[in-house]
Amino acid sequence: MPATWIRTPGELRALAGSLTVSRALALDSESDSLHHHFEKVCLVQYATDRGAAGLVDPLAVRDLSPLAPVLADPGVVKVLHGADYDVTTMKRDFGFRFANLFDTMLAARFLGMPAIGLQAVLKAELGVDLAKDSQKDDWSRRPLTPRQETYAIEDVRHLLEVHRRLEARLSQAGRLSWVVEECEAVAALEPARRKRDPDAWQKVKGVRRLTPRRQAVLRELHAWRESVAEATDLPPFRILGPDTMMAIAERQPLSVAELRQLRGLSPRVVREPGPVLEAVARASALDEADLPRLSSPPRRVPSAETRRRSEALRAWRTDEAGRVGLDVSVVLPQRLLDRVAEAAPRDRDALGAIEGLRRWRVGAFGEGILAALRKA
Repeated sequence: MPATWIRTPGELRALAGSLTVSRALALDSESDSLHHHFEKVCLVQYATDRGAAGLVDPLAVRDLSPLAPVLADPGVVKVLHGADYDVTTMKRDFGFRFANLFDTMLAARFLGMPAIGLQAVLKAELGVDLAKDSQKDDWSRRPLTPRQETYAIEDVRHLLEVHRRLEARLSQAGRLSWVVEECEAVAALEPARRKRDPDAWQKVKGVRRLTPRRQAVLRELHAWRESVAEATDLPPFRILGPDTMMAIAERQPLSVAELRQLRGLSPRVVREPGPVLEAVARASALDEADLPRLSSPPRRVPSAETRRRSEALRAWRTDEAGRVGLDVSVVLPQRLLDRVAEAAPRDRDALGAIEGLRRWRVGAFGEGILAALRKA
């Protein structure tokens, strides 16, 4: 059955009006980050508890504000799978707010399911085989093929039934409130940001093993790559991949022949090697005083008491995760374990004051956490 397309303001208003009678709405989105530097949401898929399903084309109808009221309506549950990316990018592009969000990936994780991707969850819950062959397509291209339309619709068509089943199991396990609180945090995430970070080169894997001179080469290459990405709207990795940047920084080629000995050069660099060689030359000509210095926050060395508390918490966490059948990162993620060990709370009020711990975690595991700390 062909997908229902929403491509005009009138069609969008009609859809928004029809959604006022729905109490549940499945959502997904497709973006083009693998194909463009200036990422954008290119498609929004929906399915309702009334049996309707379709595709909203933000490239054809730019103003999606008619959908805003239903997404912000706490009386309508919005069901997504792996919602954080969709929520932050739709907030950025369309100014949406979300209320009463339910993330089926979080639900699967809090039920201890062994695989929590959408494909695995649909197979486990409904016996549905979901094709993922269009996952990396360029969703900014039009028209979409019938295969792409089917792929997009199938991502939402079964979500409401999965939601119903997982919600029932969570309720039976006494964990529904846990997922509700986590989903509230996802709904409150800040919009994704588009901004250029002048220090992004420092995040390239392996940068700290380079000498300052080689770091200067990497910095120059990264700046050139970003400028080309902005000018061409190509993803930076398609202009010069991080591994190739590192190889150039380490070898510092001074000629076309030396450069072309390296693997992983993009067609653009092979065709126009000059800018890369110029970047190497600029870095090579810098005075010692102008070489980069990596900016890194001072590393805190935990005290012996904090280390003992961390060890006690890790031991407790391993035992507790096995008892409840959940991954240790659900019971107490490492970043929270470190905060608890540092804060050394003595009661539930102090424990609950630790940022990010969540009410559900204090209620379910608070006594065990406090007991582990007392034994440390």
